Amino acid sequence: MKVVGGFKRPRGYFKGWYFKQQNDTDTVALIPAFHTDDCGNSSASLQVITSDQTFHVDFPPQAHEASQKELPVRLGKCLFSEQGIGLDVETEDCSLRGVLWFGSLTPPAFDIMGPFCCLPMMECRHSVFSLFHQVDGSLSINGKEYVFENGMGYLEGDRGVSFPKRYLWTHCAWGQNSIMLSAADVPWGGMSFTGCIGFLYLNGKEYRIATYCGARLLYISEDTILLRQGDLKLKIQLLKSCAQALRAPQNGGMTRLIHESAACTVRYSCSKGNRFLIDFVSDQASFESNWEESAVLSQRAAEKRV
Repeated sequence: MKVVGGFKRPRGYFKGWYFKQQNDTDTVALIPAFHTDDCGNSSASLQVITSDQTFHVDFPPQAHEASQKELPVRLGKCLFSEQGIGLDVETEDCSLRGVLWFGSLTPPAFDIMGPFCCLPMMECRHSVFSLFHQVDGSLSINGKEYVFENGMGYLEGDRGVSFPKRYLWTHCAWGQNSIMLSAADVPWGGMSFTGCIGFLYLNGKEYRIATYCGARLLYISEDTILLRQGDLKLKIQLLKSCAQALRAPQNGGMTRLIHESAACTVRYSCSKGNRFLIDFVSDQASFESNWEESAVLSQRAAEKRV
């Protein structure tokens, strides 16, 4: 086990954070991470994704500094914390400058993994640090200015060995509300199951949506997910993709290529009993999918069950 920057790094391990900020017209997500492949080679990286471009910046392992707490994290001259972000990167392909300040974070009521947070040897563990927070400040990304004034922020993270082989993830914020849902094939103990975790944060109230809360996935494909949890029904459908390439962890190393739309068109519809909680289309939603075939039920059969 290596010790770099004051942090113990086992082989075949990664840890990353996803800082998303958006305003009425722009979305910028910043993904700092450190990773050690199964050969023991350590490195760090920063990925940047906007509605129309992506950048990947590699850092030597000694450029990464972190404590045993989740945050703050430092990559070179960049700082990522619960209070905000400071960027200062200059490479041949990428120039990043700016400062963002966060309002008070809104942590979930309890660990997004629920009881699964206690299971050992999971391939990937998801965290949500803030359901919603205010963002102010500005960023310059290769000369393009992004200004956030009373902007919307979201903060999550992942750690483990690899991203799931098959998964779907989406997030959207509007007003002071937000929704996130992730579904994946989860290997554990020589078996695997398909599960989901997520939330709807609406008017200051958190609705937890998860397999451990009784959620049943009725239909899932590369662009649609339909589920039911008691009298709560949720359908999410990607209408227009703007997917761009990102790197993702595989056995600790950032060797897998995935595609994410930082800002795309998605419809979210959620009802509880006979009352709709939300039903809207956003062109500032984020969507990432590696689900190549439909599962569980046909969409028509699933909608009949709902």
